Amino acid sequence: MTGVSRRAGIGYAITRRLLAAGASVFVQSFSPHDADQPWGADPDGIDAVIETLDAPDRLGHLESDLADHGSPAALVDAARRRFGTVDILIANHARSSRQSLEAVTAAELDAAWAVNARASVLLVQAFAAQHDDARPGGRVVLFTSGQHLGSMADELPYDVSKGAIHQMTRSLADHLAARRITVNAVNPGPTDTGWATPELDAHVARSMPLGRWGSPEDAANLVGFLVSDEGAWITGQAIDSEGGFRRS
Repeated sequence: MTGVSRRAGIGYAITRRLLAAGASVFVQSFSPHDADQPWGADPDGIDAVIETLDAPDRLGHLESDLADHGSPAALVDAARRRFGTVDILIANHARSSRQSLEAVTAAELDAAWAVNARASVLLVQAFAAQHDDARPGGRVVLFTSGQHLGSMADELPYDVSKGAIHQMTRSLADHLAARRITVNAVNPGPTDTGWATPELDAHVARSMPLGRWGSPEDAANLVGFLVSDEGAWITGQAIDSEGGFRRS
């Protein structure tokens, strides 16, 4: 489970959901990225995030910079050492980037690609490699952000790299289908994780038929279904779970 750095985040909510279902969960965090963003790192630090999950016997953790091309394989290996074969991979991590076409740099394009797209593929590669004929089956859930539904012109490196997640999902699902590993992507829509300004919060809420943003728990509910036995028939899908978000 990647991207578990803040208690307000989607990764934290998914981890809580999986722990409540009885799973053992190995989480990845990288607080330095959050610290550089307007929303900031968790105010009490990553140790508090892990402590409040309150499952020491069924929880492992590694702080890992997924911009490093060796980190995905090392992360899966660490999870295997802690709990044995990994049955579920949820790639929830992301590098945010607010650069328009005029401001975009090669360095930021490369960094966003490395974390958002390349690391996701390498995580799936490492995950699939530990599933042989003696242990078929598994679940992969990736995260995109609805780039296929609307423009994100002020976040071009993020837009391009997360859009690749949408495109890779069907190919990865097709490749792994014979091994009974499902691969799906989730677009959680506007989600209240503490990053929006009051003005943006009000604007987006007016565009939601239910009058509110999505919650991290909304995303966790969908992921919980996809990785369950009941989700075994769904693969190769990019699922828009946006509460009817009206972009126009």
